[in-house]
Amino acid sequence: MRRKPVVIAYDICSNRRRRRMFRVLKQWKLDAQYSVFECRLTSAEARELFLQLTGIMDQETDCLLLAWLDNSRKPRGWTRCSRPGFRIPVWYMG
Repeated sequence: MRRKPVVIAYDICSNRRRRRMFRVLKQWKLDAQYSVFECRLTSAEARELFLQLTGIMDQETDCLLLAWLDNSRKPRGWTRCSRPGFRIPVWYMG
């Protein structure tokens, strides 16, 4: 599988959860500018990382965005909840 550019951004209310999110992203060897990460992942890697991160966060108060940086893909919202929105973890994929 080919790796494609991805942006991961989060806004976490709890310092404890924020540190856990940051540690998970560091385990994936991803570097960041505060709470925004740019990396290259396969679809399977992105799916696994998204599931790990949504397992840490509180979906009532925290925000997570994973977006592919590929103009050839049409954006589509996918969430663990019923409606996409920034207050809900969102994964934009084609």
